Amino acid sequence: MYSYDVLSEITDKHHGAVIAIGNFDGVHLGHKALLDEAGKLAKEQDKPFGVLTFEPHPRSLFRPDDPPFRISPKALKQERLKEVGLEFCVSLNFDWDFASQSAEDFVQNILTDGLKAAHIVIGFDFKFGQLRKGSAETIETAGLPVTSFDAVKNEHGEKIASSMIRQNLRKGHIEAANEMLGWDWEMRGSIQKGDRRGHELGYPTANFALGDTIHPAYGVYAAYAQIEGEEDWHKAAVNIGIRPMFELREGQVEAHLLDFPDRDIYGKTLRVKPAARLRSEAKFDSLEALIKQMDEDCVQARDLLES
Repeated sequence: MYSYDVLSEITDKHHGAVIAIGNFDGVHLGHKALLDEAGKLAKEQDKPFGVLTFEPHPRSLFRPDDPPFRISPKALKQERLKEVGLEFCVSLNFDWDFASQSAEDFVQNILTDGLKAAHIVIGFDFKFGQLRKGSAETIETAGLPVTSFDAVKNEHGEKIASSMIRQNLRKGHIEAANEMLGWDWEMRGSIQKGDRRGHELGYPTANFALGDTIHPAYGVYAAYAQIEGEEDWHKAAVNIGIRPMFELREGQVEAHLLDFPDRDIYGKTLRVKPAARLRSEAKFDSLEALIKQMDEDCVQARDLLES
């Protein structure tokens, strides 16, 4: 998959494409259905198939004080889009200048002059341009063919949407979030040196900050973890949160890899896929009580993951 950050870099072979537009946070099953439709149209019309998306997510610009909300930060989103089978992705910088252009200017400058698009595919509720005045009708009026794709619902009749997935993650409902995503949600980060309390307690952990990734419900999870450059996925008991006994300033991931030799993995990227939430965070009366609970957490995590 080719990746472009500015319109001027797009080569002739990717002009005249069928373009799917959206933020695509999570690249969930609803997004995939829309992208499959765009890919089908591209094949029928013998056109290239591309995606237009925006970074950072517009919500980061309009609501900068909101807590982290990204289901899939940029690198992970790009990976998920690549798996859909598109030929190229255009990821444009979303700043105040970009947000201030009129809907008509967006169509002319981005879709017509920049992309030279042949056909546009958007979600039924996609709006664009200053004050979100642009719609499918705006694109059609400019002379571009457009397909507006209806929402996809799951077997329970619920609309599959990024907002619903975020809601499930914030409640610690990992399985429900994964069902809507169509893939196992994960967090990633560079392993940092901490205060080594885990080593002192007999449970060394690989730690990283959540960054702009949405914070799931704080607590202890059974999870799988993979170290950069290695193929194996390790069973793990993972604490996500602020460790009430030690009062961290920011939420972080602390993964204790089960049956893992104690070795230096600082600086490597760790991927963590939570499978199920075991309990909420808690403050214990003593270190002995904490260690006893950690013993139980590891046993429970192992049993759940092996089953």
